Amino acid sequence: MKALILEDDDLIAELLETVVAGLYSGVSVVLAETLGEALSQVKNNRFDLYIADRNLPDGSGLELVRQVRQLDRDVPIVMVSGRSDRESVLQAAHYGIDGYMTKPFDVASLHERLGKLLKIEQTAEAPDLETLLRDSLEEVIQLPSDLDPSDILDLISRQGDLSAAQLAERWREEASLTARLLDVANSSSFRRSGKPVETLKDAIGSLGVPLALNQALALSLDVSNKLQHEPLRELARAHHEAALQVAKEAQRLAIRLKKQPVLLQKAGLLSRLGELAVLKVLNQYAAAGGEVGTAEAEKVLESWAQAYGNRLKIQWRLPLGVRELIGAVHFLPNDCTREERLIMRAASMLAAGEQDSEECRRLMRRIGMEAEEKEREKGHGE
Repeated sequence: MKALILEDDDLIAELLETVVAGLYSGVSVVLAETLGEALSQVKNNRFDLYIADRNLPDGSGLELVRQVRQLDRDVPIVMVSGRSDRESVLQAAHYGIDGYMTKPFDVASLHERLGKLLKIEQTAEAPDLETLLRDSLEEVIQLPSDLDPSDILDLISRQGDLSAAQLAERWREEASLTARLLDVANSSSFRRSGKPVETLKDAIGSLGVPLALNQALALSLDVSNKLQHEPLRELARAHHEAALQVAKEAQRLAIRLKKQPVLLQKAGLLSRLGELAVLKVLNQYAAAGGEVGTAEAEKVLESWAQAYGNRLKIQWRLPLGVRELIGAVHFLPNDCTREERLIMRAASMLAAGEQDSEECRRLMRRIGMEAEEKEREKGHGE
C-alpha cells in the first residue's frame, strides 16, 4: 500500500504519517510539502490513499484532488483544512473527496475514518520472507508498542496540567515512542535551526505537549504494531528487557562517574531497535499465513537486526552522537578512546552478566571503575 500526504506543516505531516503507518503493516508513505511536489508524484506513481491540505504555499490542495479524480474515481481522498465553514466543505465535496477533517483534527476519529475508507486486499498466500524483509527495509517502520490508547486519552484530557518533563519521565522506558518523538522533533529542528534534539524531554518540549500526546495516541492506535504471535511476543519482551537493563547500567555508571546520564540511558533504551523492527516484520509475515517459530525467528534476527537497526537510526534522524552510542552497545574498536562509548559498551556487558570477561574488566579499568565494581560485587556476594 502506498499513501501520499500533501501538507506544508511538517509537524502535522509527521503526525498524519504516524496515523497512516498504523493502518496497515508495510505501508509506504510519501510526504509532499507543495502542490508542485504532489502533482509530480501523481504523474510518476500510483497511490492507494491521498491526504491533502487545502491551503498550500503554491496553490490549493483541491487541484491535486481534481487531477487525481481525472485518473481514478475510486481511490480514497481525504482533505484536511483549517477552514470549517459550510461553503468550504461543500466546495471540497464537489471535487469528489471522501472525507474532510478540520484542523486541529482528532487523531482517534481520523484513524477510524481512514480505516473505514481503506480496502486492503489480503493475498491468499504468505509472502516470501526474504523478499518481505528486503522490501520492508525501504518502508515506514514503527516499532511494536504496548501503549494503551485509553491511558493516552486520559493524559490528553489533562494536557493543560502536564509538562514536557512529566511526560518524559512517564515515557522514559517507551522505546518506540521515544524514537518516534525524536524523529519528528529532529525533522522540525533541523529544518529550522540545524541543531539536533537529543533527549526525550527536549523532543516533547520542541513539539509541545498537545502534539506529543497526539503522536502517542496515533502510535497506540497502530494495531499493526501489536505482536499477535506468542513466540514473537516472548522475543520482543526479552529484547525490550535487555535494552532496559543496558539503559539502567549506563545510567548507574554515568552517575558514578559524575556524567550526565540522560543521553547514555536513552542510547541503552534504543539499543534493540533493529531486533524489535525485525520482529514486527515477522509478525506481518505470520499474520499473512507464514509459519515462524522461535528458532527460525532467532536466525532471522541474527541475520537482519543490524541492517534494520542501521536503517532506523538514519530514517529516524537520530543525531550522530546518539547513533554512535547505540553502536557501542554492540561493538567497540579496541582503539576507541571516547569515554561515553566505553561506558555504553561496559554497560552492555554488565547487563548481559559478562562482568568477569576480560573485555569488561579492561573497559572498567579504562573508565576508572574497576575498584568500585569489585567492591560492589563483594557487597553483593556477602
